[in-house]
Order: sequence, then structure tokens, then C-alpha cells
Amino acid sequence: MTGVCRGCGALRPRYKRLVDNIFPEDPEDGLVKANMEKLTFYALSAPEKLDRIGAYLSERLSRDVARHRYGYVCIAMEALDQLLMACHCQSINLFVESFLKMVRKLLESDKPSLQILGTNSFVKFANIEEDTPSYHRSYDFFVSRFSEMCHSSYEDPDIRTKIRMAGIKGLQGVVRKTVNDELQANIWDPQHMDKIVPSLLFNLQSGVRTESRSPSPLQASEKEKESPVELTERCFRELLGRAAYGNIKNAVTPVLMHLDNHSLWEGKTFAVRCFKIIMYSIQSQHSHLVIQQLLGHLDANSKNSATVRAGIVEVLLEAAAIAASGSVGPTVLEVFNTLLRQLRLSVDYELTGSYDGNIGTKIIKAHEERQLQEAVIRTIGSFANTLPTYQRSEVMLFIMGKIPVPGIHPALPSAGSGPEGTRMIQIMLLKSLVQVTAGFQTTNMLTALPNSFLEPLLSFSLTEDPEIRLLVLQILLSLIDRHDNMLKFTNISIISDISVLKLKVDKCSRQDNLFMKKHGQQLYRHIYLGCKEQSSGRQHYESLFALLGLLSVELANEEVVVDLIRLALALQDLALSTDEPLPVYNRCAVHALAAAYLNLICQLTTVPAFCQHIHEVIEVRQKESPYLLPEDVFVDNPKPPPSLEKVEGDVLFLQSKITEVLGGSGYNTDRLATPYVPQYTDEDRLSKRKSIGETISLQVEVESRNSPEKEERTPAEEITFETLKNAIVDSVGMEEQERERRRQVVEKFQKAPFEEIAAHCGARATLLQSKLNQIFEITIRPPPSPSGTISSGYGQSQSRSIPIYEMKFPDLCVY
Repeated sequence: MTGVCRGCGALRPRYKRLVDNIFPEDPEDGLVKANMEKLTFYALSAPEKLDRIGAYLSERLSRDVARHRYGYVCIAMEALDQLLMACHCQSINLFVESFLKMVRKLLESDKPSLQILGTNSFVKFANIEEDTPSYHRSYDFFVSRFSEMCHSSYEDPDIRTKIRMAGIKGLQGVVRKTVNDELQANIWDPQHMDKIVPSLLFNLQSGVRTESRSPSPLQASEKEKESPVELTERCFRELLGRAAYGNIKNAVTPVLMHLDNHSLWEGKTFAVRCFKIIMYSIQSQHSHLVIQQLLGHLDANSKNSATVRAGIVEVLLEAAAIAASGSVGPTVLEVFNTLLRQLRLSVDYELTGSYDGNIGTKIIKAHEERQLQEAVIRTIGSFANTLPTYQRSEVMLFIMGKIPVPGIHPALPSAGSGPEGTRMIQIMLLKSLVQVTAGFQTTNMLTALPNSFLEPLLSFSLTEDPEIRLLVLQILLSLIDRHDNMLKFTNISIISDISVLKLKVDKCSRQDNLFMKKHGQQLYRHIYLGCKEQSSGRQHYESLFALLGLLSVELANEEVVVDLIRLALALQDLALSTDEPLPVYNRCAVHALAAAYLNLICQLTTVPAFCQHIHEVIEVRQKESPYLLPEDVFVDNPKPPPSLEKVEGDVLFLQSKITEVLGGSGYNTDRLATPYVPQYTDEDRLSKRKSIGETISLQVEVESRNSPEKEERTPAEEITFETLKNAIVDSVGMEEQERERRRQVVEKFQKAPFEEIAAHCGARATLLQSKLNQIFEITIRPPPSPSGTISSGYGQSQSRSIPIYEMKFPDLCVY
């Protein structure tokens, strides 16, 4: 019988005998290496047998697993791994099927050691580049099983960590194996991403780790690299780094859902960390896709709590800073439209105190809504900083179009809470403009600040609300400051030598001259009216001084300098005027503002006599009236006098003296001698300080720049409501007469016979010719010789008109 058995064994196929020989009698001895080399040589020599070798090894491994002979299981997997690494022939696909069948068998086991063993073998297989594609291989089971292992809740924490790490490595292997192979199942399908991404985020969240600040993981010790958190981050980065344009959405959507389901937006920290990893890992040209998804998610959560919305906005803020110029993408205005819509909704929620959510009415916490509003405003600024100048100008116009301006833009539909709602939206949108204009620099002010932006903006400086006026001044300062001079004008003071400020002054360009010629009078007028406001405080006067200073160093030519000096003297007259109901502090502040600015402009003009006059007045004020200087006015606890009744004499700047000293240096003395009077325009109707039926008296200043006789000035004409009404009625009557005359002319040419029209045109031609002849007779002068005089029939001498070309000149006069 023994011989018979030996004979049957000899009849077994050679590949089976070679496979059997690699298993020792004692599994503790491990794989028989010599026999393994024989098996490998045989597989390479006869590749058609490779699939049978795999099937037989799979059969033995299944039997050993069922019999709990785990030593032989490990030997079988080691053999499979070596064969897999050595063989790259066309028949390897059938062998791989047997291999994956065995890995699946191990992963289905309840033993953690077998699960880890199967995972390690799969990872080795994933790193192999196959020469031939596979059309029918499926990895659905592996995605599900590895994801399940990532959520392992095994009792022993060490084993639980190992299982989770094995699951992470397995998912990494699946991604590597499938992501670049178009013939494999698409790993980017939502059915797979909805398992892979939450599994990674679960492990990323489970460990406490320092925040990642760089595009790639920081170098760390080997022990830290083996932690689930670090491993998860590497896997997550690798997954995102392989994402193509069309796969970004499928990769990011599960992240948003995970943060929603586990209420992770409110804490902000983990959500920000996740999206930092995403923004650093994906290709830079795809950044705007992530931003768009976040914006869409923000809209979808419009009726969620303010903390959730604020968390999404904070993530947007961080993501925009990382993505830089690629963060906005092609839909620039849509990004800002979404943010402004959220800002408007937040204002509405704060005013109404509640809103209808998905689960009934929710009560609003005002402080949470304010935090959200500040976050949205910061995010708008962050996005704007990534844009080039021309796009930032478009965004400025877009935001300005959203601000409700009485009489120009209607109130927003959602601002149904009355004046307070309109005011809050105005303030929030102006704060957004402050963020957008911060750091704005342009070489052409005319194109960057068109009328459609500048006029509505300046109209806000006429409102009674001091906060709105201050925001407008901040926006103007940001727009005009192109050489970072604004910080040097933050404090109003008398500086004896302005060289310590180190101002950057460039020659005024042609575009700047055109801008000031077009908008200069508007700016002067709004500065004047800003000083006239009773509600203006220290910050307003400091901003107005900064605006005057920036105009002087950024946009000033000789004509602008003259106008600014006239404006400063007009401010002094305003503070002295008894017709204006200004408080004592405001009068002192305007005096101090005018003094500080004249001290600045006199040193910029470098006219010694001008500087001497200004310094003399300042010295007198320091001795007699210190409350008219900025050092006593713009302090924390100013102490103005009870009244300002005797401000006269040497404490005042004299327009005649300034005109005299500047005239000697070539400045336009006629213009300097003309007091500045602000021109009232239609914008005044936007101001709340005037009613509709009020009679407005305007002093129309008639200036003739070309006429030297400035002393013979036309008296100012007083225009009242009746005058305007009569002018409108007269103009209507004249328009009717002109319209009737044109109708008659058209009717005549349509209905009159041709001969009549020809005669009419001929008569007009004859009349024209006669007039021309008269003109020629007048312009052709008679010859100087006495022979040119003839006697008329009435005894009077008459000059004979001789054309110049017929006149006879003596030979000596002809050259």
C-alpha cells in the first residue's frame, strides 16, 4: 500500500508538488526558501501554470483557515506575495483573481491578525504595476471592508489602533490601484467616496495633533508617523492630490456631509484643518471648485444656526487665503453675491429676532449674528485681496449697487424692518467696501473710480449718521492712498519739519490731473460739509485731515494746491460763522484742523513767506489761544472754552496775506483771493437735514478764469423755489414752440410742390450770396493812392473797392 501511495503522489501534477514542498512539517520553521525558489522558477518558466498555482494555493489557504492552522496561512500568503512580485506575464490576471480571493477570505475572518495579514498583502499588491489591464476586476468589497476596519471598536486599544491603521493602508492601496486605471471601477463614484472620505475623517478627528500649516506633512519621528492621525492625513492628501477636475466635487461633498452630521462646523478648528489639507493637496487650478462648493453649502445652511454659518464662513476665509488668485475662479461676482446675501439675511435675522427653520421657529442670539456678520465682512476682504485691480473695481461697483441709497437705489426687499434695517445694511455693506478697498492701488483713478461708484459713495457723507460718514471717509482714504502715506496722517498735530514724516510724493500724472479736474470740487465740498456736521467727532476730524493730506501728496498740482488752501481758509470762516449752530468743541476742532493742514501745505509748497505767516499765527495761538490748536483739541479729555466770541486779529490766517505771498511765487492770485463757497447739488436731497418743501437759497459763485478784471464781479444771484419753477415752466413752453416749428417744416417739405421748395431753397441761396458779398466788400480795403477816390453823383467822395490782386504797386515796392 505504501508503494501504491507513493505511485499516486508521483502522478500528481508538478505544480502541486512544488507548492506542497514549500510548506514545512512544523509551521514555526517558516517558508522553505529553497523550494520556494524552485516554485518561482517553475512559474516563470511555465507562466501558463500560474493560474493553477494560484488556485491550488487558494484551496490550501482556505482549508488551513477553516482548520485554524494560522501558521500555514501565513506561509501561503508569503508565497503568494513572492510569486506576485516575481511574475509580470500576461497570465497574471488569473493569478490575481486567486490572490484577491484569498485576501478577501482573510479580511472576512474575525481574527484581527488575519485581517492585518490580508491587508498587508493587498498593500503589496497595490504597489505592483501590472503590464496588462483587467476588465472585470472589482474592488467594491475591499472599499467596504477597509472602511469598516477604519471604524473598528475592538476592546483592546492597541489592537484597535492596528486594525484602524490596516484599514487606512487598505484604502490607500485601493486608491493607488484604481485611481489611474481607466479600466477599473471608478473610485471617484459617490458610492465609494461616501465610504472612503468619512472613514479617513473619522480617524483624522480621533487624534489630537498640532495644526498642519504646510502643503506636505511635517517631518516627525518614526513613532509619530505610525500614528493613525498622521497616516490618515498622508492618505487623505494622496487621495486629493490625484483628483482631477471632474472629481473634486465627489471628493469634497462627503467632507461637507461629515461636518454637518457630526456638528463640527461650530468648533471651527477641525473644519478649518480639513479644508486646509484639501486646499494644500488639490491642484491649484481647481481651488475655485472647492470655494464654489463651500458657498453653495453656505446657501444651503441659510436657516441653520449662526454658529454653523459662521463656521462655514471661517473655513471660506482660510481657504481663500490659501488659494490666493485661484480662489474665486471665473464667477467673481457670484462669490461676492453669495456672501452679501448671507450678510443681508443675518441683518434681517438680528432685527426680527427669529426665523422659520426646518424644525420650526428659532430664536436668534444677536451676538452670534454679529459675530457672523464680522466673519462675512472679513471673508469678503480676503477674497478681494486675491483679485487684480480691474476685478476689484468691478466688485466695488457691485457692492455699491447693493447699498440702499435713498432716492437712487431702492431699499433691498429684505430690509423690511424700516429705517433701522436700511441703516444696518448700509453700515455692513460699507464695512465690506472698507475691506475690499484696503490696499487698493491703481495708476488711473478715472477708470478705477467711475461716477457710478464715486457719486453714491460721496452722497453718504451727507447723511446725519456719524458711523456711516466715518466709513465713507475710510473708503476714500484707502482709494486715494497709493504710496502708504495714510498712516503718517493718523494724528493731527503741528509738525515744525514734515521731513520727519518721510512722505512719498510723486509727480502728479495726467490721469490724476483729469481726475481732480472732474471730481475735485466734489471732494472739497464733502470735506467742507463733513466739518459742518454737529455730530462729527475726533475720528471724523482726524480722517478729514488725513484726506486733505493725501490729496496734497497724491493728487495735487498747482491748481489743486490753490483750491485746498482756499478750502482751509473757508473752514476757518465756517468756525467763525455765527450762522452755523456748531458746538464750541466743533468750532475749536475746525480751527485746529485748518491750522494743522495749513502748516502741512505751506511746507509742501516751500514758499518761505507763506511758511512764515502760518508759523507766526501758530505761535500766537500757542501763547494766547491754545484751544485753537490740535494739541489741545484732539486729546482724550479736551477742555474747550465756554464760548468763542473773541477769535480775531493775529490768531487768524489772513487770506489777503496768503494771496500776496503766494502771488509772488507764481500762484494764481485771482483764484486765491476768491473765497471758497461750496456748490450745492442734487446730492443734497439725499441728506436728511433738508425737507422736500424747504426753499433752498443757493449762492451761485460766478468765476471767470480768463478775465483779468476780477474786481468787477457780478453780484451773486439768489435763486428761490419760485425762480426755479418759472424757469421750468418757461423751458416747457419753449420746447412746445420748437416742436411745433419742426412739425410745420416737415409738413411743408412733405406736401408742398417741388417748384415751391426749389424756389424757397433758391431764395435762401441768393440771400446767403448777398450776405457774403457784403462781408467781402467790408473786408477788402481801398488802395492808398488818391486815384482810388471817386466822386459820387451826390457830391460825396466814395472809396472804390479794388480787389487786392488787382492793385498796382510801384516797382520799388515789389521784391
